[in-house]
Amino acid sequence: MVEGRTHRPLIQSTRCHSCDVCIRGCPAELIPEYRKEEESLRGGLYQGKMREVARKGGVPLPPCQEACPIHQDARGYVALIAKGKFKEALELIREVNPLPAVCGFICHHPCEEACLREEVDHPVPIRLLKRFIAEHDRKRERPRKGLRKRREKILVVGSGPAGLACANDLSLLGFRVTIFEALPVLGGMLTVGIPEFRLPREIIKMEIDGIRELGVEMEINHPFRFDGNGRTLKKSGFDAIFLSMGAHRSSKLDVPGESLHGIFPGVEFLRDINLGRKVELGKKMAIIGGGNVAIDVARSTLRLGSKKVDLYYRRSRKEMPAIPEEVEEAIREGVNIHLLTAPVRMIGRSGKAVGMECIRMRLGEPDEKGRKKPIPIQGSNFKVNAEMIISAIGQRVDQNHLKGLEKNPDGTIHVDPETGKTNLKGIFAGGDMVTGPGWAIDAIAAGKRGAKAIAEYLT
Repeated sequence: MVEGRTHRPLIQSTRCHSCDVCIRGCPAELIPEYRKEEESLRGGLYQGKMREVARKGGVPLPPCQEACPIHQDARGYVALIAKGKFKEALELIREVNPLPAVCGFICHHPCEEACLREEVDHPVPIRLLKRFIAEHDRKRERPRKGLRKRREKILVVGSGPAGLACANDLSLLGFRVTIFEALPVLGGMLTVGIPEFRLPREIIKMEIDGIRELGVEMEINHPFRFDGNGRTLKKSGFDAIFLSMGAHRSSKLDVPGESLHGIFPGVEFLRDINLGRKVELGKKMAIIGGGNVAIDVARSTLRLGSKKVDLYYRRSRKEMPAIPEEVEEAIREGVNIHLLTAPVRMIGRSGKAVGMECIRMRLGEPDEKGRKKPIPIQGSNFKVNAEMIISAIGQRVDQNHLKGLEKNPDGTIHVDPETGKTNLKGIFAGGDMVTGPGWAIDAIAAGKRGAKAIAEYLT
C-alpha cells in the first residue's frame, strides 16, 4: 500500500500486496532522483541492488544494464516497447547490439538475473522483449549507414558473433572490412554449433544480411593460416586483422576406451547435423556433459529418432552450466538426466562401444572457478549400456592455424584484456579462442572491444 500522491510516494512494506500500482504510476522513469531514495519502492529496491554491483569510480548504471557485457540499455528499450514505440526501441538496441534477434533467442540474459523487479515478483522478460522487437520491426528499420569510407582495410577471420560484431562496428566507423570464414556457411558457432530448433537459420541470415548491407565483404570456404614469423599482416594486404575463429574442437574425456567406434565428440556431432551431413545414430544414446552443447546434442538426437536418451553429469543440477530453461525443455522432451555421475572407462566389443562404466560422485569444496569439486565415491561403480556415446564436456581451440601467436597454458590466445591485442603487431583477437567457450553476448562484447582497439590503432 502506498501513501501520498506526491512525486515521492512512500511504501508501507507490511501492507504491500505487490499490485504494481505504485510502479505503473511512479514518475521515477523521468525523475532520476529516486536513485537516492530508500523509502520509495523503486528507490529501496534500487539502492539494495546497487550496493552489490556499484561501478568503481563512476555513476552506477541500472543493475540490468550493468550486468550486460555490452551494457545494453534494457530499461530504455523496455520503456519504449511499453509505449508502443517499436521502431525507436529497435534503433536503441541496435546502437550497441548488432545481433539483437540472435540474442533474443539464445542469450543467457544476465540482465534478468539482476532485474530489480525480481525482488517484488519476477524479473521483466527482457530477452523475450528483445526477440519480439527484433522480429516485429526489422523490415521497417531505417537503413544504417556508416561514416565516409576510409582507405584502411581490415580482415576479420571468423564469422561468429565476435567477428560479426567487430565487422559491424568497424564498418559503421567507415573502414573497409572483409570477413574470411573457413566453413561453407556464415555464422560460425551460431550456425554450426546451435540446433536450428533453438536458433532458426532465417534469424541468423537476417542479422548477417544487415551487416552485409553496411558494405562488409564476406567469403566462405576461406581458411586463414599464420606463417609463424610475424609477417602475416604484411603478406595479407590488410592494415589490421581481428581473429575470432572460436573453439570448434571438443575436449577429450581422457578415459580408457575413448577411441572405440561409436564414441563421438559433441561439437563435431552438432556441426555435422547443422551442415546436413549424415550422422550415425543409435536408438539408445548416452550423452556426457552438463553444458549447452550436451543439452543441444541430447535434444537433437531425440528429434533424429533415438528412442532413449540419457545424459550424465558429474555435478548437481545447480552446477549445470547450461541455460536452465534449456535443461527444463530437455527434461520435458524426454531426456533422462543422471546427476553426480561420471564415466571412468568405455566398454567395447569387437572395437565398438557398447556402454560405459560410471562412478557416483559427491561434491566437495569449491574449485578455482567457484563450483564445488566432484569427488568419486569409492565402490559406487556401475555399468551403462548404450548403442552410441557422445562426449560434450567442453570445447577447445584448434591450434593448427595459429603459429606465432602467444598462447595461454590452456591453449587459448593470449591478448591484452582491454584491447584484444596479440603479441603480433596489428593483429587482435577475441571471443572463444581467447576466453574459451562462452556465451554469445560475451563474444559480441569482445568483438566490439576489438573494433574500438583497431580503430584507435589505425587512427
